[in-house]
Amino acid sequence: MTRYRRLWFLLIAIVGVTFTLLGYFGAEVYRAAPPIPDRVVSATGDILMTEESILDGQTAWQSVGGMQLGSIWGHGAYQAPDWTADWLHRELENWLDIAAREEYGQDWHSLNGQQQNALQYDLKSEYRSNTYNENTGTLKLSERRVAAIAETADYYSRLFSDAPELRGTRENYAMKENTLPSAERREQMTEFFFWTAWAAATERPDSDVTYTNNWPHEPLIDNRPSGENVVWSLISVVLLIAGVGGLIWAWAFLRKEDEEPEAPISDPLSSVGLTPSQKALGKYLVLVVGLFTFQVMLGGFTAHYTVEGQGFYGFNTSEWFPYSLMRTWHIQAAMFWIATGFLAAGLFLAPIINGGKDPKFQKLGVDILFWALVAVVGGSFIGNFLAINQIMPANLSFMLGHQGYEYVDLGRLWQIGKFLGIVFWLVLMLRGIVPALRQPGDKNLLALLTASVVAIGLFYGAGFFYGERTHISIMEFWRWWIVHLWVEGFFEVFATAALAFIFCSMGLVSRTVATSASLASASLFMLGGVPGTFHHLYFSGTTTPVMAVGATFSALEVVPLVVLGYEAWENWRLKSRAPWMENIRWPLTFFVAVAFWNMLGAGVLGFMINPPIALYYIQGLNTTPTHAHAALFGVYGFLALGFALMILRYIRPRIVFDERLMRVGFWWLNIGLVLMLFTSLLPIGIIQFVASASEGLWYARSEAFMQSDILQTLRWVRTIGDVVFIIGALAVAWQVVKGVFFPDLEPVSNEPSIDGGVSELKA
Repeated sequence: MTRYRRLWFLLIAIVGVTFTLLGYFGAEVYRAAPPIPDRVVSATGDILMTEESILDGQTAWQSVGGMQLGSIWGHGAYQAPDWTADWLHRELENWLDIAAREEYGQDWHSLNGQQQNALQYDLKSEYRSNTYNENTGTLKLSERRVAAIAETADYYSRLFSDAPELRGTRENYAMKENTLPSAERREQMTEFFFWTAWAAATERPDSDVTYTNNWPHEPLIDNRPSGENVVWSLISVVLLIAGVGGLIWAWAFLRKEDEEPEAPISDPLSSVGLTPSQKALGKYLVLVVGLFTFQVMLGGFTAHYTVEGQGFYGFNTSEWFPYSLMRTWHIQAAMFWIATGFLAAGLFLAPIINGGKDPKFQKLGVDILFWALVAVVGGSFIGNFLAINQIMPANLSFMLGHQGYEYVDLGRLWQIGKFLGIVFWLVLMLRGIVPALRQPGDKNLLALLTASVVAIGLFYGAGFFYGERTHISIMEFWRWWIVHLWVEGFFEVFATAALAFIFCSMGLVSRTVATSASLASASLFMLGGVPGTFHHLYFSGTTTPVMAVGATFSALEVVPLVVLGYEAWENWRLKSRAPWMENIRWPLTFFVAVAFWNMLGAGVLGFMINPPIALYYIQGLNTTPTHAHAALFGVYGFLALGFALMILRYIRPRIVFDERLMRVGFWWLNIGLVLMLFTSLLPIGIIQFVASASEGLWYARSEAFMQSDILQTLRWVRTIGDVVFIIGALAVAWQVVKGVFFPDLEPVSNEPSIDGGVSELKA
């Protein structure tokens, strides 16, 4: 411990301070969330809606797929409109038409400039003024606004039904016919849409910005970036430059060059006899590539819905398999197979950490966990299908069907099952780790790995801090604990520590170098990653301090990524340390890809959307999936596949990788991802950004704009990248399937097997 004391103290201090910030300003999210009125009344006192009916509308929206069909406050899918921005603009236009007819006897667009300016001044005054009474819990609206709301609600009620006059619009939005069959629930859903738009247009008490920090951009009522938005954006850029400069300085002057150990003449991991639990991991690898292939196919299916909204090359598939369901399965499959790859990596390491032997009943535990994962995957997918197709009773939808929230779409029961599975994995891991921690020797790297395993096991539970009727601002706070903090934080630390432990166990890097680098990396990840969670919440009903913390620390998330080129080179250089390293060249190659995509996808494309001023205009546009695809698959996908290939190499020691398959798999995956991003998603996002900045978010997501010729062409162009990517995915999947089930079809490795080596692997 003495050698690494400063690094441990630094890591503990960073974790303590950053989680304090996250908790303190998380309380601000609770305190300052936009109020849901007890009653919304007209000027004459008629009750229009209540808190209960608004929350009923929220549950109705969740049941049709929620964030997988359009978005709310910019979070969700991208083909249908952002319902907040779309509702707000339609209501504003309806108000102006009603006012023009009442005051001038003409439609709004028929008025002269002076008349339009006068009405627009009245519009801004009415909509930005806060008429909510905190003491009585009542929101009072003018009769003119009530009429505008009624006209807007009628449009949405028809849109989500099977009204023939809006069939073309539903097709362009990739909505199935009769999306929400119940007229009562459609009416409730319109009340929820209204409330989200009310919060986006109404200024906070004693403030000149709305509850959503003036988001979305809406020129009709002067919703524009606030001064704080610009200030904190500039600060985030300055901090990024300062952080990168500081890291380069530290890297150049403080980093010590440690002498590399002499590589062993044979692979120490191959010297250890396989345990029963390790041999049982083959089915995990098949599940990884099976779900990966399924997810990739669904991605192509979902992308095609953006050009043929209710069909697939002429076949009407939306009746049972609509866009919202395909996108749900696409994202959930990714979460499942990537997580399974990480869990398998941990289970492979547990016996090695334990001195090359299984704890009692470890294989039984590995088998039970596998079938539990299969049950959760199957149950959640079936629940999604029944909920989105409105077969499941409404009162069961959240629990068994679809939560409605992106990345945590699975019903709550299946979410509980997933959490219990992860906790069970934690128990299996600790059974191998705890005895090793009691042994003499340097245990610092193992301690860091243990801490990351515990965090992965427990922090998924953050998803239980919200429920079906929880305020959406509070829900967003906890949802990003999973999507950002659990995935991008603790999985990152686990991956770093696990790879360091593997390379150290192989004798390729010294324990001192592996431990120091892992502790330093963990500190950097936590410094920006923990409070950086708030950069997802700029416009989700939070206040300026939340924006300030999010902008400041999310800039620092990019800092450690600037040295990943060096990390990639170091990983690639390992293949030449010893002749036997050729046997794991392909897993190493995938780890090199992880470093590249971490720099480009998480770093460059991530910071592109992180500053508040950038996200103000592009939240909810195709710039977001550009970053998401590059970071989620490029980093965690390649990492999970690399883990799978490395495990395969050791649990099937007779095989070597098929060079042709692996070249096709690796390069076509990378080239396909590049084509997908830079010939389709990013160009569409940039074109949308121009429209959002000039006209407003409603226009950038509107039917007219999204169906323009240039965007249609770019969506078709994506097919090229998708096909290339699918071929690469199939090649990798077939390599794993062949290796697991038909190892004798592979060339036999000439690597000599040398007894012993167990002592080298004891942690």
